[in-house]
Amino acid sequence: MATQTEAPALTPYDRIGGIEPLRRVTERFYDLMETDPAYAELRAMHAPDLTPMRASLPSFLAGWCGGPRDWWVANPDKCMMSMHKPFAIDKQTAGQWAEAMERAIADADLPDAEIAAAMSDVLGQMARGMAPKD
Repeated sequence: MATQTEAPALTPYDRIGGIEPLRRVTERFYDLMETDPAYAELRAMHAPDLTPMRASLPSFLAGWCGGPRDWWVANPDKCMMSMHKPFAIDKQTAGQWAEAMERAIADADLPDAEIAAAMSDVLGQMARGMAPKD
């Protein structure tokens, strides 16, 4: 008698196609930050050279989406909130980050629209959560 086995549920990482789509999101995000005047205040908070962040963010997003956790292995005891604590993040810059990330996710044309929308929503909430409450 044959038994049916259920395939394991796909992670968001699997559903969007792995690391390459996350690299597209990251590149678009930082391109927007560097070129669109709407994100000038956000850009001013960052180092002149965005290369290290362009390399790091896809790895963070991969682990966050259920893929390889290389970022956490390389950054033990770190989280986004603690890493951004030294910066004077206000509602405006948090909103700029959230908007730029939403645009980057939309422009990256991820293959799973449901996961793309969820990523935009949750990352936006996380960014806005870094700004002090009134």
